[in-house]
Order: sequence, then C-alpha cells, then structure tokens
Amino acid sequence: MTTEPHPSDPTEQNQPTALRTHLCGVLRPADVGKTVTVCGWVARRREHGEHLAFVDLRDHTGIVQCVIDHATDVRSEWVVAVTGTVRQRPEGTVNPGIGTGEVEIGDCTVEVLNEAEPPPFSVDDRDESDEPVRLKYRYVDLRRPRMQRNLRLRARVNAALRQSMDRQGFAEVETPLLWAPTPEGSREFSVPSRLHHGEFYALPQSPQLAKQLLMVGGFDRYFQIARCLRDEDLRADRQFEFMQLDMECSFASQDDVMAYVSEAVIDAAEAATGERPPPIARLTWAESRDRFGTDKPDLRFGMELVDLTDVFADTEVKAFSSPAVKAIVVPEGAAFPRKRLDDLTEQAKKAGAAGLAWFRVVPGTALDGPLARHLSEQEAVRVLALTEAEPGDLILAVSDEYATACAVLGTLRVAIGAPPVSEGPHRYVWVVDFPMFDGIGADGHPQAAHHPFTMPYPEDLPLLATDPLAVRSQAYDLVLNGWELGSGSVRIHRRAIQEQVFAALGIGPEQAEARFGFLLGAFRYGAPPHAGFAVGVDRLVAILAGEENIREVIAYPKTQSGADLLTGAPTPLPAAALAELGIRVVVPPSEGTR
Repeated sequence: MTTEPHPSDPTEQNQPTALRTHLCGVLRPADVGKTVTVCGWVARRREHGEHLAFVDLRDHTGIVQCVIDHATDVRSEWVVAVTGTVRQRPEGTVNPGIGTGEVEIGDCTVEVLNEAEPPPFSVDDRDESDEPVRLKYRYVDLRRPRMQRNLRLRARVNAALRQSMDRQGFAEVETPLLWAPTPEGSREFSVPSRLHHGEFYALPQSPQLAKQLLMVGGFDRYFQIARCLRDEDLRADRQFEFMQLDMECSFASQDDVMAYVSEAVIDAAEAATGERPPPIARLTWAESRDRFGTDKPDLRFGMELVDLTDVFADTEVKAFSSPAVKAIVVPEGAAFPRKRLDDLTEQAKKAGAAGLAWFRVVPGTALDGPLARHLSEQEAVRVLALTEAEPGDLILAVSDEYATACAVLGTLRVAIGAPPVSEGPHRYVWVVDFPMFDGIGADGHPQAAHHPFTMPYPEDLPLLATDPLAVRSQAYDLVLNGWELGSGSVRIHRRAIQEQVFAALGIGPEQAEARFGFLLGAFRYGAPPHAGFAVGVDRLVAILAGEENIREVIAYPKTQSGADLLTGAPTPLPAAALAELGIRVVVPPSEGTR
C-alpha cells in the first residue's frame, strides 16, 4: 500500500529544493524524457540479472522505481539521492497500484546521503508490529504510509478549520498554558513555581475562562486550535494532551454557534474526504436517550429502543413489573447461540440491569424464550406489534428504572450493531437541551453536567434552589458515529446568575471569590451575552481516517498507562531540580515496599 497525494494536498504539485528537482510520488508519463533528481528512503531493492537492480525509492508522496547499476550498494532505509531520466516502463511491467506505476527512472546515479541500520520493523502497512515497539521507534513508524496519510489528513483538517473560522469572521487568539486551577470536572496537571515555592500553576483543561474574558474584552469572535491537558485515565479516544477547535462569540445564540461550528466541521470533512456532508441533524437530549439509550447516538444503524412500559402496565410477570420496560430488536438475532445470549445477559448486568429478557421470533410470529410462556396472549401480540420484529429476529428487553433501562440497552445496541469506525457513512448529529446537573454528589450538592459556567434556560432559574435536577441548560454536543466530538453552551454573563449556580453547586461566596474572582470581577465591567463550543480535533481526524484509536492520528502519543516509550517520560527529576522548586518527593508506602 502506498501514499498518494490527496486532491487538495500541496504535494500534488512539485516542490523542488536544493537537493531534488521532483518528489517521488508525483512523476507521471508527462515527465518522460526529463532529467530529475529525487530523494528519499530505499523502500525495497530487487536484483535484475547480473548488471541491474530495481530500487523503490520512497518519500512522503509515494514510491518511484529507479533502475540502478547492480554494483551500487544501497540497502533498506538508506537515505539516497537518485538522478536519472524519466522513461516509460516496458510493456507488461506497469504497476497500476501506484501513481508512478507507468514510469521509472533510468540511467541512474546514486548519492548515499546517509546509511541506516536495519529498522526494528518493516516500514510497510502490512507489518503488524506490536504497538509498544512502534511507539518506542516512532520516528521509524512515522515513515509508514498509514501514519503519513493520517497526519497529513490531520494537517488538511486543521487548515480547513482555520480557513473556515477566519472566513466566518473569527480572530485567532492564543491563551495561556500556565493558568489557575478551575473545577471543570476533570483532574488537572499541576506545575510547581520556582519563584513561588509551594504554589502551582495548572495546565488548562480548556481555555474556557480565558475565552470568556476575551468576550468581555470585546473580541466578539475568537477561536484557536488549542492544546488542552487533563490528568485522566487514557483510553482509545482520550490522551493526556489533546487538541480542540475552541471558539467563542458574543451576542450570539445557541443556534448561531451551532451554525458556525457546523460550517467549520463540514468544511474540514470535505477537505479530508473530498465529499461535503449534508446539513447536520438535531436531537434533544431526552429524545436521544429515549431512542438510542445514550446522549452520544450512532445513527449509522437502526436497532432503536422501543418503549414497552404500557404493554406491561398490568402484567403478572414479576420480571416486567419495574417502572420502565425498554427493548431493542436485533435483526436475524434469533440465530445467536445460547452462550452469546448468556454473555449479553452478563453484559447487561455489568451495565447496571438486574437482568436481560430475550425472545426469539419464530415462524408464525410467535415468541420463544425463557419468559415467553409467562406472557399473556395480548402482551405477546403487543410486543410484536410495537417492536415490528420479524421471524428470525431477536428481542432484548430490560425492565428497570427508566434511565437504567435506556442506558443498558444503549450499551447493548452499540456492542451488537455498531459498524467499525472505518465503515461509513459519517453521521453527524447535534444533541441539545441537556440537564443542567448530572445527579447529586457525595456532598449533597448537584454536579454540573457540563461546567458551572453554563446558562440555564431562563424559565428554569427558579428551580436552582428548589429542584436543581429539573433545570435544563443551554448546552449542546456534537456527535459523530457515536463519538462525542465536542461540547458547548450559552455562557452565564451576569454575576448574580453565576453566583446562584455556584450556590447550587455548594461553592460559597468566599470560595467563589478565591477561585473565580477574576471572572466574577470581569462581569462587573460589562460582560456581553456570549456562547461557545470546542471540537475535539483528535477524535474528528480519527473517524475521518477510519482509525479506532486516536493514537494513530497523533505524532507522539502516550500509551494507555501514560508512558512515552520514545523518550522514557515520565522520569524522576534530579535532586538539585527538586530543591530549586522547593519540592520533596514522598514515596507512597505501597511503592516503597515493592
């Protein structure tokens, strides 16, 4: 597999430098007869008789075949410059699998620019080396066509995002990496101060407060592709460091922000894929949970949740006597073996359900399963009618509290039906009208669902003190194929409302002043109404590249344990450096006894 220039990639046009006249992957029949110099890495060498050898030379645009003297000593991954004449390949030797497959470079002279030891793995997409080896030798791994393709796609996405935001009147402003701690729901990285012993900066989880202050400063429309850091456990779609398209605008509504972000994301998708996605659909948070069991719905497939609560309102079947009964239909799932059904039942229990009911739909549209004979005839008929299940299908049902039933079936729906990330189409959706709070914490106070700077709906403000869990926020998420790309909200711009929200969260006046005095103080000097959003660039690029893990679209990622195998980080600091920072390391007892 090779890397070919993308239609919008500048490598499609030649880029001569002092050492080369042409890039390897751009030579075509129109170049026949030209004397050229190409530079790159030796991808492969093949002997041809006693006098000639074929060398595939690779740079980031692709591979070109060079015909060299047999005696010329070049080996895998040596860096060379080849000068010769472009000519048509002989009849029968054309390689349609690569862009340069109709031509080769003949009459070659070779200059070795640098020799190389044999690499620890093949620089080839067919190589299945373990990820730790790839990350340890990342500089070799980056030569692979897959990594070249992914990171250059990322560059196109970033460029398209910048161009789109600039076209829409947003000014790019950089915000600090050394900032004050803020409670945005995630653990922060702390940076000790050398000049102020015992005091620390925090690396920003996001530029949230900084960009709100830019609105107070009159910038009207701000954006940046911002580096953010969170000290949270790593997973397929999360790293310590991540990049986001961050934006904020004044005198704007939720609909305005969603329109700006939609335009930028659609522009980026078009730059990456060559196709422009359709307008982005919209769901409310309640509708998304009711239909898909989650606020991050994957719209690429069906299996939507069906409400069976009314069917079992007067049931005598104890298993269905809970407040809510929800179900999904698995097309042709009746063929699942019993072990698969047992595994799904265990998965449902791990997700919080008391159990999982299942029914096979057999010919004659009858139900078969452990609970089927306990259903009344009317219940069985209504289950089939509401689910629209056909013979050969499988019905999975959860009876529990409404939120639990939805969440469990949402988990099973994705586990059973979600296509791989690499399979299209790309289905974007806005999810709106989130709850302001996400349950009650151990301290008895509600927990912010997004962050504490989100504006409630005006009509819900009285509920902050009496029924906070009923308060709706003017918050909105963008979801792509079941991945949350980002979140945003209309912000609180009045000090009195911000203090009400802080009070609901259990943040008293003194604590609020100590932690957010600079923001509350700014509200005294004319803060405009404003709203914003942030798009996760790593996740967007990963999906557009068809990758299951964002590590594959990041040049130097960490492992799941947070280690950097290339540099060895994290590492201890020398005693002198610790002393200068005024820090003494205390080893936990569990580590000291290892």
